[in-house]
Amino acid sequence: MAAVTGSTVPRRQLGRHLRELRMRARFTLKAAAHELEWSEAKMWRIESGQTSVRSHDVRTMCEIYGAPPDLAEALLGLAKETKARGWWHSYGDVIPEQFDVFIGLEEAASEIDWYESDLVPGLFQTADYARTVMHEYDPKLSPEEVGRRVALRLARQALLTRPTNAALLRVVLSESVVRRPVGGHKAMAQQIRRMIELSALPVVSLRVVPFSVGFHQGVLTSQFGILRFPTNGNGAPTEPPTVYADGYTGDLYLDKEKEVNLYDEAFANIWSVALSEEATTDLLTDLVGRYEQVQD
Repeated sequence: MAAVTGSTVPRRQLGRHLRELRMRARFTLKAAAHELEWSEAKMWRIESGQTSVRSHDVRTMCEIYGAPPDLAEALLGLAKETKARGWWHSYGDVIPEQFDVFIGLEEAASEIDWYESDLVPGLFQTADYARTVMHEYDPKLSPEEVGRRVALRLARQALLTRPTNAALLRVVLSESVVRRPVGGHKAMAQQIRRMIELSALPVVSLRVVPFSVGFHQGVLTSQFGILRFPTNGNGAPTEPPTVYADGYTGDLYLDKEKEVNLYDEAFANIWSVALSEEATTDLLTDLVGRYEQVQD
């Protein structure tokens, strides 16, 4: 089982239970918000696990929804867990809005499938590569802010080398990712060497989709990740599988079975047309040599 750290998973679990209670009680979101004297936006944040909830508020919601006493007590206990703080909260000053939700899910995941069409995934990035990406994304960031964001990104990579419960990671990249010299040719050679090193870890599988494949499902989806979570004592996952996609204007989370199945099928298609892991390593090794021969 993967270690569950921080409050993200308890918040999402509590939100789902409260939403189910509301719907069973036949309250619309608007009606429940009116009864509780809250905004609908606050209700949505609670039910989607975007924010922690006070025990007093959970008790009030359980009373309004007519929750059985034993369930109400269990939800009160869960509410206390929503206030736990993960290691990444020490970087709270530089975490983009709502990205702490993703970090919490990433920490809790037991398996991650990731397709990237344009950039090296954060879990593989070197400091120089990450620094270049962050500066280009927001040129107004100070060197200190960039440094803090880079440190956070590198700290996230520890989940691949945890002595126990390291996440299983399957990554497939478009060839454009490894052909684009982000940060210059020397930095890119270093970046690809790092990818080769990580691909040798027992929990990591890495493949590249060559340009010669032509059209494939990744052309339609762009980048995305699918996160799966450990099971509880009953064999059920502690969290539903969740698809994550980050865009220029915000993050997208999908956890409905139909949505996840579509992305599962897309990932299977992309993985099947990619080079084998051995052929991918050969390609990357060749690219390191090519990048090292070019003078920036």
